[in-house]
Amino acid sequence: MTDPIADMLTRVRNALASNKQEVSVPFSSFKLAIANLLKQEGWIEKVETVDVPSSKKTSSAMFKEINITLKYDKSGKPVINSITRVSKPGRRIYKQGKDIKKVKNGYGMSIVSTSDGVMPGGKAYSQGKGGEMICKIW
Repeated sequence: MTDPIADMLTRVRNALASNKQEVSVPFSSFKLAIANLLKQEGWIEKVETVDVPSSKKTSSAMFKEINITLKYDKSGKPVINSITRVSKPGRRIYKQGKDIKKVKNGYGMSIVSTSDGVMPGGKAYSQGKGGEMICKIW
């Protein structure tokens, strides 16, 4: 797999399309930071890491996964309408702090990887921090 972040976003997108309550993604600290940011901003319900045993019968190794509980409104529609990857392994997209734009006139959010960690685009803009544009969500 060349882009694990895109895989995570696709798993979330597919789970929302099939009205699943929860989705699991393989663990990485960067994916966990993105998931925690989505929870903090109110796009998903809950994030937790779990240890999962290996599927091989001879191995007793444990692997970590991130369980993401998705969020739906009262009518059963997903809170997330769209989640798309901006920067890709073949083409990285970097923005200066002053060049970060609002997503859907402020109804959405962009996620930026800065020198201070992963943060929402609005916070990066207000602090004047630039970085790699990870994804857009609305």
